[in-house]
Amino acid sequence: MKLEHIQIQTNDIQKTTAFYQGLLELPIIEKKTASVTIQAGNSILKFVEDPQFNSIYHFAFNIPENKLDEAIQWCKDKVDLILIKDQNVITNFENWNSNAVYFYDNNGNLLEFIARHDLNNAQTTAFSSQSILNISEIGIVTENPLALGNQLIAEHGLEFFSKNDNSAFFAAIGDDEGLLIMVKPNRNWYPTQTPSESNKTEVVIENNNKKIELNF
Repeated sequence: MKLEHIQIQTNDIQKTTAFYQGLLELPIIEKKTASVTIQAGNSILKFVEDPQFNSIYHFAFNIPENKLDEAIQWCKDKVDLILIKDQNVITNFENWNSNAVYFYDNNGNLLEFIARHDLNNAQTTAFSSQSILNISEIGIVTENPLALGNQLIAEHGLEFFSKNDNSAFFAAIGDDEGLLIMVKPNRNWYPTQTPSESNKTEVVIENNNKKIELNF
């Protein structure tokens, strides 16, 4: 499953543009007064401005499975990576066979670089913004993640993520290429103490050559 297009909110288009273009060095596809559209590997990330918006999202980017250490060095003069334990910034997800690091954007959104070792995407070139392969996760906040997952399966032929222990508190739809991460409200976004909130999110998925548009 691929996350082709994500549309979320920001309360400051100018600062958001500066962060993603200036710091993360991602190309801008389109810039309007109240929106900015960003190319993130094979995915598109669009922010729409709402001056009253006061919440955060969580989303992740896939990077080459052999480039996490280089990504950490690349991040050092750009963002502050979140410490997990004992000055370590790397989380090891054994069941998912992946490693990840976390940081914030200018909006306070929780971003993640994740190296999934079951994907055949290793690269030999030095890590750069061009190493960001795609948006691999978007967090969706819902009262019953398991029920929403079953609804998406019934309506669109999607599947629960086989590596995840899906439950009524936390569930994932998709695969290593792209995941909808569904959690209950007020569940802290790992690895922070920031509770999850339901925010308007538009997602375009490609699954088995079928395009699916979802609004949450």
